[in-house]
Amino acid sequence: MTEPIFLQGICKDYLWGGNRLREEYGKQSDADKIAESWELACHKDGSSILKSGPDAGKTLREYLDAHGPAFLGTNCAGCTTVPVLIKLIDAKQDLSIQVHPDDAYAMRTEGEPGKTEMWYIVDAAPGAALYYGLNRTVTKEEFAQRIEAQTLPEILNRVEVKPGELYFIPSGTLHAIGAGILLAEIQQNSNTTYRVYDYGRRGADGKLRPLHIEKALDVTNLSPVLPTTQYPAVQVPGGSVRKLESCRYFASDVVTVSEEVHFTAEPDSFHHLLVLEGEGTLETPSGSAPLKKGDSVLLPAGLGQYSVRGSGCRYVLTYAAQPLSEQQ
Repeated sequence: MTEPIFLQGICKDYLWGGNRLREEYGKQSDADKIAESWELACHKDGSSILKSGPDAGKTLREYLDAHGPAFLGTNCAGCTTVPVLIKLIDAKQDLSIQVHPDDAYAMRTEGEPGKTEMWYIVDAAPGAALYYGLNRTVTKEEFAQRIEAQTLPEILNRVEVKPGELYFIPSGTLHAIGAGILLAEIQQNSNTTYRVYDYGRRGADGKLRPLHIEKALDVTNLSPVLPTTQYPAVQVPGGSVRKLESCRYFASDVVTVSEEVHFTAEPDSFHHLLVLEGEGTLETPSGSAPLKKGDSVLLPAGLGQYSVRGSGCRYVLTYAAQPLSEQQ
């Protein structure tokens, strides 16, 4: 593959979702609401669909099975799937308080990797907040008692958020996205979630949504987590680049284009672009293509130099910064 692939996200209609992804980002679904759009996904619970190139119409899973993982780059040489999962999330209501296991626990109990993730706040209503770890260290006994008494929120670190902020969520961290927040999520390619507290809500079947208390007790970090570093934007020719975070699983930056920015997709990693704002033009060795808000584009490793042109275009750039073969 020597050209960019535009991807169609897979929409999820969870009960807490709204309709901003449909109305503002052009996502399409027959469901009444769109809670999440899985923009770069190669998972058994959802795989992005190719919109361009000779394989248009196939899922990313089908494409990888047919062509192998070479397009992911040498940092992903031992991977059997795309190692990251990238979403847009629209929380009209509060999400459940939940936690994700680390790799060792998840592989042993669920048969897939654990889940470290990060949230880039795209938009937030005034006063919108999320839960981000604990506000003090607690014992496992107190944690269990508060789950039973439904007083868990009292010991959680509640943070009011603003657009442009980043929250890095290591596996084991209790967390929940609050109502009125729209964000981009970059995470390990895993869908394992242990729900701890859900406000007594019922699913479409009328039953209380299941909780996963015993597993949560096994994996939760019972001490506060460090605040996420908010890196400043750095000016580059034609725009700016702001580092979000780089860890052993993924690395992401926010790129803001004022004229034209240039990057290179080296042989070590794919590049993925998720356009959050504005319009632009993507120039690659194979030609040019328009970009618009909501677009998801996968650039193969080794594609070479490419550029994005267009004042006001802003996107999240994600790639594999470290070798991942031993982790997938």
